[in-house]
Amino acid sequence: MEAKTYLSAALSAFGISFVFCLLLIPVLRKLKAGQNILSYVREHKGKSGTPTMGGLAFILSAVLAFALFADGADRTAVVTLTIGLCYLLVGFLDDFLKMKRRKNLGLRAWQKILFQLLVALFAGLYCLRAGLTVLRIPFLNRSADIGIWMLPFAVFVFLAAVNCVNLTDGLDGLAAGTCIPFFLCMGLVVLLRGGDSPASLSFCLAGALAAYLLFNSFPASVFMGVTGSLSLGGFAACIGVFSGNALYIAVIGGMFVITGVSVIVQVLYFKATGGKRVFLMAPVHHHFQEKGFSECKISYAYAAVTALLGGACGLTLL
Repeated sequence: MEAKTYLSAALSAFGISFVFCLLLIPVLRKLKAGQNILSYVREHKGKSGTPTMGGLAFILSAVLAFALFADGADRTAVVTLTIGLCYLLVGFLDDFLKMKRRKNLGLRAWQKILFQLLVALFAGLYCLRAGLTVLRIPFLNRSADIGIWMLPFAVFVFLAAVNCVNLTDGLDGLAAGTCIPFFLCMGLVVLLRGGDSPASLSFCLAGALAAYLLFNSFPASVFMGVTGSLSLGGFAACIGVFSGNALYIAVIGGMFVITGVSVIVQVLYFKATGGKRVFLMAPVHHHFQEKGFSECKISYAYAAVTALLGGACGLTLL
């Protein structure tokens, strides 16, 4: 693809997503598809009832734009879209159950983990079958063929990416604002590494998220819900793993990693010390919130750090 084609795909995703958001939000309000806010986050009490499942708008927009500009059928692209949309459906079911029950209880934790594990195993087996076992090392002009070890590695990446992105979706504009530079930079890295199709999908996701962010920035008119966050994590894992650039997910998505690690550290320390905490609240963005930082400042900081990390990765490949 030429540069103008990537730009056209991203702009198309933006336009479609903007229209979808305009159409979807009134429908969600009419259906009373409001988010039930957990009571322990006192700053969020006024957000209860805000429409959720906004992920439907930007994920479907990105997929549609990608399909419109795709150069023929690509088996890996089909597998990627299938995995991403499966995550979308499971996230939608989780959000729907929460809405129906009128409390923050959707699918049980073991149900979501089981689904994530099955998808991760499928992705890992596909890598072995398709010969996608090469792993490129960030900041070094080197790569390694890890062979059969791609299976456990892919499982780890999928589980980590999906859950870390999901945990980052805790403030207005935080997950979307962080994912925009993430997918833009991942797309650039993949493109410079010779991956045409994954790069196009990355740019489409960034474009669709940019339109959604207009409705999700503070104060949010709509939340992406688990519908959006699970799918974004799934797409991030697919783009990284299938293109051989999985290690870049941890580098460019450093803020996702910090978010996930903050929860693990908090839980382990809490149990080991009989109730003491490392952070005022986890994930760490809530710690910053408790320290007095506004949601906007936290979201901007996450996006800026992600852009800097992604820019550093991109510069090493030029």
